[in-house]
Amino acid sequence: MNLDFRNTNALWCSVAAETLWQAGVRHAVISPGSRNTPLTLALVAHPGIATTPVLDERSAAFFGLGIAKRTGAPVVLLCTSGSAGAHYLPALIEARESGAPLIAITADRPPEMRDCASGQTIDQQKLFGSFVGFYHELAVPEPKVELLRYLRQTLRHAVTRAIADGPVHLNAPFRDPLPPISDGTAAALAGTVDWPVFFQVPDAPIPEPGATLELPAAFLASRGIVVAGGGWDDGAMARAFGAALGWPVLADALSGARFGAGDGETIIAGYDAILRSAHAAAVLRPEAVLVFGELPTSKVLRSWLAGVAAPTLHFSALAGNRDGLHGRTRSVHATPAKVKIPSLNPVVCAADWKRRWSQAEAAAQDVLRRIENDEPTFEGAFTRALSRTLERGQTLFVSSSMPVRDLEYFTPVRPSGPRIMANRGANGIDGILSTALGVAQGGEPVVLLTGDLALLHDTNGFLTASRLVGSLTIVVINNAGGGIFGHLPIAKFNPPFEEYWATPQTVDFARLAAAYGVAYEQVGNPAELSARLRAQVGEPGVRVIEVRTDRTQDVATRQKLFAAAAEAAGLSLV
Repeated sequence: MNLDFRNTNALWCSVAAETLWQAGVRHAVISPGSRNTPLTLALVAHPGIATTPVLDERSAAFFGLGIAKRTGAPVVLLCTSGSAGAHYLPALIEARESGAPLIAITADRPPEMRDCASGQTIDQQKLFGSFVGFYHELAVPEPKVELLRYLRQTLRHAVTRAIADGPVHLNAPFRDPLPPISDGTAAALAGTVDWPVFFQVPDAPIPEPGATLELPAAFLASRGIVVAGGGWDDGAMARAFGAALGWPVLADALSGARFGAGDGETIIAGYDAILRSAHAAAVLRPEAVLVFGELPTSKVLRSWLAGVAAPTLHFSALAGNRDGLHGRTRSVHATPAKVKIPSLNPVVCAADWKRRWSQAEAAAQDVLRRIENDEPTFEGAFTRALSRTLERGQTLFVSSSMPVRDLEYFTPVRPSGPRIMANRGANGIDGILSTALGVAQGGEPVVLLTGDLALLHDTNGFLTASRLVGSLTIVVINNAGGGIFGHLPIAKFNPPFEEYWATPQTVDFARLAAAYGVAYEQVGNPAELSARLRAQVGEPGVRVIEVRTDRTQDVATRQKLFAAAAEAAGLSLV
């Protein structure tokens, strides 16, 4: 316990830091400023809380988001008053949609300094609106035990809400003096409070985990599927249910279920290509669906599930309505620890049902696996090479837009593979580099797969690169613009498509990396990329590997591949 009695702010903030630590906070990301001085000093002084200074609040928030995603533990964001906190919004939106436990603390002027043209003072009340699950303005610090008890309980509640529901916002006003100048205002409390007892607040009882799930009769059907999405576990539960029920598992690359399948498990990675075949989509129509986590990115899969309209159980660790398809869905709000795999005998027709899915998968993959040799300049070939090269003990962080889709399209089923993470709550490209840096901070080696525009959107993240304690390898697919828009109908309207959607850029990434002191190299084919990854992943610090592709040609290549894979899958089921 490291309480500071030099003045009121110092005591208040040291109590706050100790409370946050006891509630589970182990990391704080702090942006420089004056009004947040008391809490900055307290957090930095606390031996149990690691602190990272990040200049840009937007990058700071995404950096904290990365740490929260990697660890699952609540992370504090701290900034000064005024517009500083506004830069947290994009990361808090992502955290809200993905359930990441961020605690945004915005320092503020006291009430008497508001609405009177006082410097660096804006209305910070409910600054983030509905994108935080809990908001509270803390009291102005006073050296009173009853107010310190209020502070303790409010902060514990905020942490609990962050863990359960995602980001929270605390507005924290402070009066001068901000530095810990001894003034005698708090000294009397040093010997009048039993501080160890003060912090002994009992935790809420934890519900008994492992309750066996009783599946409704509809979910003992002979023709069912399990959909493994991100945001649940590493895919183990989806695979276990698939094995117990005798159903195939349609595994999103983000779920981890494509890696480590055992004997008798039917893991389907090529569902997007398979279901583009009208014949396959009809033959493989399920009678029941289990979904674990978030629905995969594939629009083809989502449309097919909506059309099938089979009874669905959707397991999500996040509260609220997670069924964007508005189907015949029963949502189960739980965590993996609270769900026990039922002991079931696979139903009679399961073998034939899985065999059909396996046939379609083999046919589709026979087309897709050839891309590294047949299409060596295609960005999907680089994505496939990357996804089959990384190993257990490494993390692949993938950007939204085209990279996460190519990962879904082209990542094969493997005996083992990396942990895969992404910012898919809001599906944006904002803060990708900073989030990846946060994931890499103090953790296992990380590879960031990103497009050129997503990386350029967050170049301020490079300011944190020199502070990284870990390894981050950035693979940037540079197709000189927004390749995903080439798949939309608007692509036929040029102008204005090229200027306002494709947004071409001519940045020299070698010079960009050099400006931040980051190592750089370019590779020309998938084999070179695999070789460089094997050599470099795990090396301390940050490096950039650039891959250059032709986005117009890539659109045509994807369409050709999807058509060929769909045709093969359909013919395999005739």
